[in-house]
Amino acid sequence: MLRRIANELREHVPFTTFGAVTGIIIMVIIIFGNVPSQVSQTAFYTLHPLHIVLSALATTAMYKKYGNGKIWAAILIGYVGSIGIATLSDVITPYLGGALLGAKMEFEVPFIETSPIPVIGIPKWLLVNPAALVGIIIGYWRPTTKFPHFGHVLLSTWASLFYFTAFGVANWVPLLPFIFIFLFLGVWIPCCLSDIVFPLLFVRKKLPPRNI
Repeated sequence: MLRRIANELREHVPFTTFGAVTGIIIMVIIIFGNVPSQVSQTAFYTLHPLHIVLSALATTAMYKKYGNGKIWAAILIGYVGSIGIATLSDVITPYLGGALLGAKMEFEVPFIETSPIPVIGIPKWLLVNPAALVGIIIGYWRPTTKFPHFGHVLLSTWASLFYFTAFGVANWVPLLPFIFIFLFLGVWIPCCLSDIVFPLLFVRKKLPPRNI
């Protein structure tokens, strides 16, 4: 298991770096374009549910492929692995990162937030929770792990970025190098945990030596 985790973390470095770089580029555009925070909030509540769909899909597919396939267990593992760790990477990491950098940050818990999403108008929890169920359904009946895992990392990076600009106020330009670090670390480890490590904790049989 430890060898697999190390391999996964190493293989995720290139596209986690790519995601963080593109995130910084987007943040520069937001800063110099004076994009309103409501736009960033709408972008966050678009990317965060999409991230959850892919996370739930990959987590459920991993458990279905190597576990005993019980549907109730797949639902529970897919929901906790996607909602819980997506909240860690998309919300808690940028919130703590912004706070450590001296930004004024608001704290949101998307899967229980009842306020409407700007522009869309849908209650936040009503968009976030069904996203997990969609991913679980797809992951259980059409299990695949390769592309969803890659997409999960990119969407998580961009969602984390938009959390900074949607719910934080600061002079972001001098903080961009530190934002890059938080984007990288806040996505790199949690995404591997949710898609790989978390579902495999519930698998008893011996795993194959190579990546799935």
